[in-house]
Amino acid sequence: MFTGIIEQIGTIKRIDSKKNLLVFGIDLGPLAKNIRVGNSVSVSGVCLTVTSKKATVATFDLMKETIERTSLRSLGVGGHVNLELALKVGGRLGGHFVTGHVDEVAVIKHIVHEKNWVAFRLGMTQENRKYFAPKASVTVDGISLTIGKTGKDYFEVYLIPHTLKVTTLGGKKTGDCVNIETDILAKYLFNL
Repeated sequence: MFTGIIEQIGTIKRIDSKKNLLVFGIDLGPLAKNIRVGNSVSVSGVCLTVTSKKATVATFDLMKETIERTSLRSLGVGGHVNLELALKVGGRLGGHFVTGHVDEVAVIKHIVHEKNWVAFRLGMTQENRKYFAPKASVTVDGISLTIGKTGKDYFEVYLIPHTLKVTTLGGKKTGDCVNIETDILAKYLFNL
């Protein structure tokens, strides 16, 4: 379980390809001191398990399902990812409850740059449309955000300069893909 508050941007140092598996070696920087083998880490919104660690670089196995269903498949060596360590019981919940289970990969349809804020318009599938509502929570590449506006096949989020500076969203452009996790509470309420 995570909160969607990004702690660090990591850099992919190596990618090893195996049958039905990719192994990412990611430099966690200062976060590495708090990581052990077996820990869960949100990597751009995908809950992954640390399989080994050497100095500040941790390795993560991406199964076929993860490769096919997330935007991590489009990253290469030198690529950047948002990192968050698992929530500690009794810790602050600054964002919202995030599981690290990606619901869909969305394409950035449009970006509007204004003074001191940026709007992202993201595509969404009809299958998940029911979980999107203005002022509801959504996770974009692991970042807890508030939905500003929804349309028939899109939703918008608005970003402050701090979010653009401390996450990978500051480097995104129209046409890029991002991982989307809808709000777990919305899913439970809808299914009741």
